[in-house]
Amino acid sequence: MKRFIITGGAGFIGSAVCRYLVKEKQVEVLNLDKLTYAGVPESLKEIEDSERYRFEQVDVCNQVTVASLFADFQPDAVMHLAAESHVDRSIDGPSAFMETNIMGTYTMLECAREYWLSLPEDLSVPESESPNSKPQTPNRSNFRFHHISTDEVYGSLGAAGLFEETTSYDPRSPYSASKASSDHLVKAWFHTYGLPVVITNCSNNYGPYHFPEKLIPLVILNALDEKPLPIYGKGDNIRDWLYVEDHAKALVNVVEKGRLGETYNVGGRNERTNLEVVETICEILDELRPRESGMYKDLITFVADRPGHDARYAIDATKLETELGWKAEENFETGIRRTIQWYLANKWWWSPLREGRYSGERLGKA
Repeated sequence: MKRFIITGGAGFIGSAVCRYLVKEKQVEVLNLDKLTYAGVPESLKEIEDSERYRFEQVDVCNQVTVASLFADFQPDAVMHLAAESHVDRSIDGPSAFMETNIMGTYTMLECAREYWLSLPEDLSVPESESPNSKPQTPNRSNFRFHHISTDEVYGSLGAAGLFEETTSYDPRSPYSASKASSDHLVKAWFHTYGLPVVITNCSNNYGPYHFPEKLIPLVILNALDEKPLPIYGKGDNIRDWLYVEDHAKALVNVVEKGRLGETYNVGGRNERTNLEVVETICEILDELRPRESGMYKDLITFVADRPGHDARYAIDATKLETELGWKAEENFETGIRRTIQWYLANKWWWSPLREGRYSGERLGKA
């Protein structure tokens, strides 16, 4: 696979995938991103001048434009990450989530199906070429459509158990319901039309270039600004945390080697309560950037809980680990320290976002 279309490549996870593909895998990437409030082109500064990277500002719901880009770029694979993803924002305004996450996925599936059917079924290497050379034009049997989803489609776990690929869907928020819908569309296009798809459902990501509305970057930046560190309810909601660069490697592993029509869960095996996450951030900041007086945990503030807040998420990544040989390289202790160090060293990236797009106000109070 030499050419990838990435949707939502200016977002948090999408930009990590683009950087990994261009820098480490040496493949050509076409990044399609609408550049909504969470799309940050500066997250791609490391690769923006690479001859292997190309950006197009486009809405994935624009079928005409997307289809023309398929025909022009001739991808070997599509990795569909473009999505509205913040639960709180889905509570305040669900319409955008229905449009992007459901209709956007439908549009991408149809454009991919049309393109896939236009490809030759097989390409043999001409005798004049080296036995090790590869055709420059994709063929139908090698094309892949990878849909990237979330563990939130499974609903809420109790104190025990893990989400497996066979866990029944039980979404609880407009966001997770829209992602569950998109997952079902992808599976339908596989069973009905034979489109070669794979799906991944991941746990909570964290790491560099994370938009400041999410818990970990919000807490880091609020702490640096001496603002309250808000925690929903009692802070006892549990999430499984996955370092974003580990996730990017897992996604590429799945699109290259995953079995068609299969779902693979991606998790870091790092369960923490929200309170534990915030306290860990405070302890590391006390070490790396001490306050003039007091400790960062003094800024912790408990606020009214989010409506329909799921109690616990936890991923069983055994299938991915055993079938495809992937394993997370970062544990939470190493990953959160790397993340905090990155934010301390990269104010150029996050400061404009805090000043112009999101300053830390509460969302999702409906």
